[in-house]
Amino acid sequence: MSFYLYIILAYLLVLTVINFIRARKVKSQEDFMVAGRKLKWSVMVFTLICTWIGSGTFISGAEFASKAGFSALWLSAGAWLGIIIIYFLAAKIQTFGQYTIGDILEVRYGPWARIFGAIALVISFTAIVSYQFVAGGFILNVATDGAISEKLGIYLAATFVILFTALGGMVAVAYTDLPNGIIIVLACLLSVPFVYAAAGGLQAAHQSLSPGYFSVINNQFGAHPLLKALGYFLSTLFLLLGVQSMYQKFYSARSPKDAKKAVIFWTIGTIFVETMVVVIAVFSYSKFKDQINLNIPKEGGKVVLLAARNLVPPPIGVLLLGAACAVVISTGMNYLLSPSGNLIHDIYQRFINNSADDKKLVALQKIFILIIGVIAFFFALRLKSVLAMSYFAYTIYGVAITPALIAALAWKRATKAGGLASIISGTVVTIALKVLAEVLPPDRAPEGDPWGIPLIFPALIVSIGSLIIVSLLTKRPEEKELETFFPHK
Repeated sequence: MSFYLYIILAYLLVLTVINFIRARKVKSQEDFMVAGRKLKWSVMVFTLICTWIGSGTFISGAEFASKAGFSALWLSAGAWLGIIIIYFLAAKIQTFGQYTIGDILEVRYGPWARIFGAIALVISFTAIVSYQFVAGGFILNVATDGAISEKLGIYLAATFVILFTALGGMVAVAYTDLPNGIIIVLACLLSVPFVYAAAGGLQAAHQSLSPGYFSVINNQFGAHPLLKALGYFLSTLFLLLGVQSMYQKFYSARSPKDAKKAVIFWTIGTIFVETMVVVIAVFSYSKFKDQINLNIPKEGGKVVLLAARNLVPPPIGVLLLGAACAVVISTGMNYLLSPSGNLIHDIYQRFINNSADDKKLVALQKIFILIIGVIAFFFALRLKSVLAMSYFAYTIYGVAITPALIAALAWKRATKAGGLASIISGTVVTIALKVLAEVLPPDRAPEGDPWGIPLIFPALIVSIGSLIIVSLLTKRPEEKELETFFPHK
């Protein structure tokens, strides 16, 4: 058994101890869901990085870079713009200070918006958790030279993620993310020079790969390359602008100032890590392309892991594999905690039993964490491509939640009917197009896009169109309804 595995397991054991210690400090629902609203900006930076930098970066980003080269950065660039926009909303989000995005949706659009928003979020986040488990299987399989099968790796990853999340909620998430975030940034910083040199540098990569790997938009971007590139860009942009895991971190901040300061360093850290991962993936693929069959969707996702095993010194390889493991654990925890919070806070507490005490709420949320985790695990066993699943998860959340959410914070003219119409239409259209892509002949749905049109374009047009048109056709909100988000100065 590889020494890489022993070191990773030792690290997971350390995280387990940290989680048990932190779990003892959870005394209330506020502790479990938003860490008692006591997070300093320095802790928030790394937990924000870990929330966003998941297997969507290390595995699906690597899979994408193996196929498209440096133009894979279109997938990341949408998030970079989203973070910059979030900077101007961070203080307002922290000041609002609730638990879920359902709280915002109901204040602006009514109780049905909370319910349908929770449904869309649970679908999206369960999908995201599922491919974190798959990524964990990849990592353990590579780290052990195949001694641990990908399926067994999925079992182990699912066990750790579910256990850690159920133990301590946001307290465990935030303080697990602190060492994980440091490892992720350090691993990327140290690995790039070694991978670049081992692959023979830029000249060798140019000789090994087609010119498209170094173009702004690779011609392998589906049936319509420009549309596909913009589709990836928009999917990450709209996911990040509305993703509840980020909003919960802002709710957890000690002050509005801490929230805004954390966003500045989160922006720098995210741009650095995501760019370095693509660099590692491209140069690693130029070295190992004869060993990777890109016709098998998941194969491309292994290039960063192969680099960790073969292109860098063992201590740095351990760090890079540890970083990949860290993002799986951290992102899985974040995206497992959020939907369980929606079920307990937006559904159970809001509509079934609003007088439940903290002890019962925390216990019930732990049960929901287990249920969602098990469902995500079964999705993981059937998953074919991390990239395809991440794109669907990003799209359904981005079109169902984000337009209505941003309008709630920034557009006074948005009405209850308009917001609700946007949430419902975005969810329905995305699911309908996903089903259509599965039943159409492959030549009619290249790369999962019906007739070559990326899912996000028709879904986003319908969602935003519904929001604007229905809002303009219905009565303007009263000033008192807007006071929470647009206070008089």
